[in-house]
Amino acid sequence: MKILVTGGAGYIGSHAVYLLIEKGYNVVIVDNMSKGYESNIHPNAKFYKADIRDEKELERIFTIEKDICSVIHFAGLIVVPESVSKPLEYFNNNTYGVEILLKVCTKFNIKHFVFSSTAAVYGEPKNIPILETDIKEPINPYGESKLAAEALIRGWANANNSNYVIFRYFNVAGTHENGKIGIRTLKPTHLLPCVVKSAIDNQTFTVMGTDYETKDGSCVRDFVHVVDLVEAHIIGLEWSIKNNKSDIFNLGSGEGYSVLEVLNKAIETLAIKIPYELGSRREGDPAKLYANTGKVNSILNWVPKISLAHMITTEYYFRKKLTNRE
Repeated sequence: MKILVTGGAGYIGSHAVYLLIEKGYNVVIVDNMSKGYESNIHPNAKFYKADIRDEKELERIFTIEKDICSVIHFAGLIVVPESVSKPLEYFNNNTYGVEILLKVCTKFNIKHFVFSSTAAVYGEPKNIPILETDIKEPINPYGESKLAAEALIRGWANANNSNYVIFRYFNVAGTHENGKIGIRTLKPTHLLPCVVKSAIDNQTFTVMGTDYETKDGSCVRDFVHVVDLVEAHIIGLEWSIKNNKSDIFNLGSGEGYSVLEVLNKAIETLAIKIPYELGSRREGDPAKLYANTGKVNSILNWVPKISLAHMITTEYYFRKKLTNRE
C-alpha cells in the first residue's frame, strides 16, 4: 500500500514516515522544505519537493505515483504568536492548502484522508479534560485555520463518499530511538524542548506563572511522545480503511503535567541541575489544558506507551547531538 505523507521532512511527519516504512508501507513525501530538513527524509521514501498549494505539481506527482491510496496530512504552519501577526499566511497555508490537496485527491479518487489537526480548535475550554464534542472557539488564527480545514475535510468526505480521521492534540515531544530525526530548530518554542535546551546550555528557564489553581501553582499541559502520536495516525488510517468510517479523536496523556513537574522530572531524569526562575503569568494562558482520550482509547484501542521521562531522555540526546555538545 502506498501512502502520501505531506510535511514528511518535518518533525512529526518524518516520524510518521519512519514508522510507516517500518510497518512495510510504501511512502511518498511531499514537502516544500520551508520547515523541513533533508536529514529528516527517510532514504527509502520517494521524495518530492513541492508545495501543497501547487495544484499542477500535485497532479503531476499523483500521476507519477499512480497507486497512492491514502493521504496523511501533516504539512502546515504551527506557531501561535506568528499566526496572530501573519493571519493571512496561516489561512493560506493551513486552510487553502487543504482545499487544493482535497481537490487533487478528488481527481485521483483518493478515499482515505488523515489530518493532523490541533487542540487549539477548542480555544480556552470551559471543561477539563476536553472532549471532542466540546465547543470549538479558537482564540488565534492558527486554531481558526485548522478548524476551517477540518470543515473542508468533512465536507469533502461527505460529497465524495470518502473517509477521514482527524486528530487533535497539544504538545508533542521526544524523538525516534534511532536519534536521526527530531526538532532541529536551535530555537525551540515548546515547553519540553525549551527545558531540555536550558539543561544543555546551562541557561535559566523561566516558569511563567506559579499562582494558578493547580496542584503546584504552575500551568498544566498535555504531552504525548511523537512516536505514540504517529502510531495513532497509522492506527486511525487502518481503522478507517477496514471499517469504512470517519471520526475525530483527541490524543494526549489523558492527565497532563504541570510546568514544574516537567522541569523537576527533567532534573531527576537527566541528573542535571537546570537553573530556573519563577516569572509572572503570560497573558491568555489557561491554568489547565489537557484532553480526554477515552474515545481514542475505546475505538482505536490506542493508549500512549512512552513516559514523560523517556520523552525527556530522547529529546535530550537528540538536542545534544544537534548542538555538537556530546
